[in-house]
Formats: sequence, C-alpha cells, structure tokens
Amino acid sequence: MTTRLPGSAGDGVYARKQLQSRAALVSWSHSRRFQVALELAAPARGRRILDYGCGDGSFLAMLVSSADAPLEATGAEIARDLVADCRARLAARGICFLDLAELDARQAAGFDVIFCMEVLEHVPGVDEVLHRLDRLLAPGGQLVVSVPVETGVPMLIKQAARRIAGWRGIGDYPGTESYRPSEWLPTLFAGSRPHLVRRVLVNPDGSAFHDHKGFNWMALRALLARQFVLRRVLSSPFTWLPPHLGTQAWFLLQKRGAPR
Repeated sequence: MTTRLPGSAGDGVYARKQLQSRAALVSWSHSRRFQVALELAAPARGRRILDYGCGDGSFLAMLVSSADAPLEATGAEIARDLVADCRARLAARGICFLDLAELDARQAAGFDVIFCMEVLEHVPGVDEVLHRLDRLLAPGGQLVVSVPVETGVPMLIKQAARRIAGWRGIGDYPGTESYRPSEWLPTLFAGSRPHLVRRVLVNPDGSAFHDHKGFNWMALRALLARQFVLRRVLSSPFTWLPPHLGTQAWFLLQKRGAPR
C-alpha cells in the first residue's frame, strides 16, 4: 500500500507541509505515519469510515484510492475553511466533508470505524470529544487514535528536529513552544499523569487549543480506556517499537458493550 497522494490531493496544506516537506526526516516520518494509518484501515474495507479532524483530507484521499476503499468515507473538521477546501479538491472522489455542526446533525447514521489522528493533543476538553466519538460509533464500532509522543527520549529528538526545522523556515515549528530547563526532567521521566500545566492558546477565530508542549500520551491512554475498550497500543514510525520510543502512539479501541 502506498502513501502517494492522487491528483489534487497533493495540493492540501498539510500534504505540502508534511509529506512534501523539504526536510527529508519530516517527510519520511509523516509518510510512515500515513502508512501505518492505511494498514490499520485495511480491515475497514467496504465499511463506513470517519476521519475526525481530517485536516486537508490526505488520509481519506489515499484510502479511497486504495484496494481497501471503504463503503463510505467522511471527513470532519472544526475549521470551515478546511472543509471548503477539501470539498473543492476531493468531493469528486466520493468523499463527504462536514464541519462539526453538520457532523452532529448526522449523528444517528453511525460509523463502523473512526480515525482520530493527531487531534486530541490539541484539544483542551478531551472528554467532550471522546463522548462525541462514542456517540458517532455504530454498535461494535472501532476507534483508532494516534497522538504524538512528547515524553521521554522522543521529546528530546523532536525538540532538536523542530529547532533545526525552525532555523530553516520549514513547517510551523517556529511557533511551537519550547521547554524551559526546569521542565526537562518532568517531561523526560513523565508517568501516566499530566506532568506539566499546559498553556491554552487562542486561534484568530477565538477557538482554544494546545500546542504539543506538555502533552502526555500515557495520561490520554487512561482516559481512552475509561470510555472505550482498549484492544492494542502501537507506535510509529515502526509498529514493533514500544510507544515510549516512537514518535506517535496509536490506540486501537472498541465501543463498550459491543461484541468482540
């Protein structure tokens, strides 16, 4: 399975910034992340799939062009300008794109599989999003979540890579908040509880968000396990590495009360 973007899908803002980055390490890392996502989506062939926080639609564009295309593909985004851009570029591929208000209005339809990738680390109110995802899942539905690993050794590597990328003017990394010296040890040796107070930032439209600083994937794992049945934890860029040594952690979950 390939992570090559078909046609106009490669014109998306995140595709240009990540998959087509001038920095080889950035491009490779994100390509591997999409590859893992496509492999995890393979069992969803012929089913109804939602990409919650779909960004520029890159993942769904790859998926519907693959041999494992779903029966229905829907992407949802909080940013209406992204929704409009995705519709303009990708609606002809049979993908439906919705903003959150439109998604909530269609909640009764249900989805067999929901992907939520690189989203929850930015959300101040994670519980609200988890309840929405649970509501959107059909009985027996599965949820695939990926988040960055911002603790331990991966944090050191990422901080160095972001600083170098920032110096080169690549990506959004100059706007990523750096760790102060007093925050290094708590982040390196973080456990399963939040280890830093995370600053809430505000977009021009007034919406609140977090950047990556202080995100703890292990604390999120505990929240996910309370809401869903946690089946498996993986990592990328290599699924055989433990998440403590990966760049992203992946959670494979199932709606509670559903058959195995």
